[in-house]
Amino acid sequence: MIKQKVALVLGSGGARGLTQIGAIEELENQGYTITSISGASMGAVVGGIYAAGHLPEFKKWMCNLDRLGVYGLMDFTLTTQGFIKGDKVFNEIKKFVNRQNIEDLKIPFVAVAVDIASGKQKVFDSGDLFSAIRASVAIPSVLTPVYLEDAVLVDGGVMNPLPMDVVKRHKSDVLVAIDLNGSGQYKSKKQLNKERQKELKQEKSRWEKALSSVFSDFLKSSDKSDKKKKHNYFDILNGPFDLMQSRFTEVLLKEHKPEILISIPKSAGDTFDFFRAEELIEFGRQQAKAAIEKYESK
Repeated sequence: MIKQKVALVLGSGGARGLTQIGAIEELENQGYTITSISGASMGAVVGGIYAAGHLPEFKKWMCNLDRLGVYGLMDFTLTTQGFIKGDKVFNEIKKFVNRQNIEDLKIPFVAVAVDIASGKQKVFDSGDLFSAIRASVAIPSVLTPVYLEDAVLVDGGVMNPLPMDVVKRHKSDVLVAIDLNGSGQYKSKKQLNKERQKELKQEKSRWEKALSSVFSDFLKSSDKSDKKKKHNYFDILNGPFDLMQSRFTEVLLKEHKPEILISIPKSAGDTFDFFRAEELIEFGRQQAKAAIEKYESK
């Protein structure tokens, strides 16, 4: 059976965006050809790197990062625009996208950001690929914004967390969307073996010991399951942003209705859980497989 071509839409959702790597691999393994991509925030990172032809190298790098490695990439800055400059991590990402223009990519790619000066969406379908990715992933109050001429650009997820309206889709293409703000519970955590659970606990201990007294308060959280569970600074800061993205995504899905919807529940991971790359990528593969089977059984 000859599989169809795919117009792929990658959503916004922090480290949960790593599940999109597994989903892409599963689509390819099952014979689908990705002919166009649009992405917001982490979706723009994964989509842009894939369109540039360097997703395997990016995957390898992410899977080799532990919790301390992720912390080492956070260049904290005390400004009113965001407390992470992002220079360290984006210097690494530059290695995967090189100096390429979007219009020169083999796979048509679009990234979205939001200009908070005008209140309008900024669509990147040409120009420097790295600049587009950097603007799309600038989480408000976390990563510093990007200034482009008169525009002040922040995370595309602010207005369009699942940019199905801008993907360059042909009539025969299957619209595949990966929603990183889905409902439901992430059950795969229970499937981790005891050795992996112990490893994660040790990583958390090393991580918290490495932090300064200031930033440890931002990142510490209680492991208690009671109703008065304490949330860390990132949880409190990103909570309203995640809720907003979820509501926007619900509206977008009702309007555009993709043929294949790969849903990743919010409970699958927090914004900075990049040290769980291997686990998240595999979960994305499983979710993609289930969604494809559902589509093909119709």
